[in-house]
Amino acid sequence: MLNRFADLQHEIWAHWMCHLFEVSIHNEDGTITIPADKVERWKRQMTTQYVDLSTDEQKSDLEQAQKLMTVINDNLTLEKLNIVVHN
Repeated sequence: MLNRFADLQHEIWAHWMCHLFEVSIHNEDGTITIPADKVERWKRQMTTQYVDLSTDEQKSDLEQAQKLMTVINDNLTLEKLNIVVHN
């Protein structure tokens, strides 16, 4: 299960990086500039507790948490199946 969590964490990170690159300015020298409005928003979100985020901002975190719950539920189902098979 640890490897599945690591795989999911990488998937979440990769999704975030794709978003970051999509909303950023690609410079001719290969660097990327993050727009000031995004920097301000993300800095605010970094220092805000989940419960204090707007409903829309919480939605994104809930979507990622649902992915984790799916991994946990899938693992519990497999454990139950193994118990049934071995009993």
